[in-house]
Amino acid sequence: MPVMIAITNQKGGVGKTTTAAALIASLSARGKRVLGVDLDPQGNLGFSLGLDIENIHTLYEVFKKQISIEQALYPIEYGDLLASNILLSGVELEFNRPGREYLLKNELTSLARRYDFIVIDTPPALNLLTVNAYVAANQLIIPMAPEILSLLGVAQIKETIETVRQYYNSNLKVTGILLNRFNARLNLNKEVLDMSQQIAQQLETKVFQSKIRQSVLVAEAPAHGQSVVSYAPHCKPAQDFSALVDEILAQIPKEA
Repeated sequence: MPVMIAITNQKGGVGKTTTAAALIASLSARGKRVLGVDLDPQGNLGFSLGLDIENIHTLYEVFKKQISIEQALYPIEYGDLLASNILLSGVELEFNRPGREYLLKNELTSLARRYDFIVIDTPPALNLLTVNAYVAANQLIIPMAPEILSLLGVAQIKETIETVRQYYNSNLKVTGILLNRFNARLNLNKEVLDMSQQIAQQLETKVFQSKIRQSVLVAEAPAHGQSVVSYAPHCKPAQDFSALVDEILAQIPKEA
């Protein structure tokens, strides 16, 4: 069975999509079979990895049973991708039947043996789509920016995680908190690091040793339909993401 990693934080602008794209690219570079899942109606992951999200099949059509999940798979440079666009925002209202928390998990079951890793990008909200990601995943990575408001977003995730564990997915584990746009020389960054370590203890996890440094290349990469890992492989953020993947792989059983 694949390792399913959901990238989550209810606050926007913390680097979720950048992290998801970098993990997909870095894992693929290690020879892993990778599926990316864009569960955010903004469709940023698909766009960032080179897809025309307005003119392709999406997860919304899969959930509506209009197409099969195989028909929604698109090959990208780093493996395959399930894309989304603004139509997915209707899921909360349109799907009100029992079991709607399992929409994603049920669909991914048929694909499980094809991949070593499935990386899920989530919306900046604790809504039905986010719960679907938590129910499907066995690991969560929580990116955050070195800002106080970003810390509040992390703290508020705890209740949702506990609810999902209790009712839907007892195997859900928080793999770690990831600090993006980190500058160790700034006092605020040091303060946020200390506070994030306290939150990590509450979530029974850790802050990753790898911290992602800032670079304009991170912002440039999506315009070229690439992750920063392949767009600028020698830049500091790309090196940091590579170190992050080392940390993640070190925690996973060898057969994964």
